[in-house]
Amino acid sequence: MSAEPRVEWIAVTIDCRAVGVVAEFWRQLIGLARLEDPLPGWQRAAAAVPGGPAITFQPVPEPKSGKVRLHLDLRTDDLAAAFARVRALGGSYTGEVHVYDEGTVAVMADPEGNEFCLLGPPGSAVG
Repeated sequence: MSAEPRVEWIAVTIDCRAVGVVAEFWRQLIGLARLEDPLPGWQRAAAAVPGGPAITFQPVPEPKSGKVRLHLDLRTDDLAAAFARVRALGGSYTGEVHVYDEGTVAVMADPEGNEFCLLGPPGSAVG
């Protein structure tokens, strides 16, 4: 019997029809550098923290359908300003908000409708 294999988390991949639009949205929102494209038509953004996973943008022909079962959670110190930034970059607000002890979560979407959570400080209000 052999030892357990080493498994590393290297990337999160987002399927998208307009790879350039979606990749630029995420790079601008989080302040990520563009990495070398892994394959023709694909794009990749650097990890947000040293040693963290990259974000890969994979072209697909079909539009998003249904709720995303896996999503990114982003933290901000100013929910209203981050909310406005998402919208200015072409993202949208789903209308869903959750208030928890650790903060207020606004459920947002990128330009192709991929949902993500934006967590602001406790007592924060959306836009």
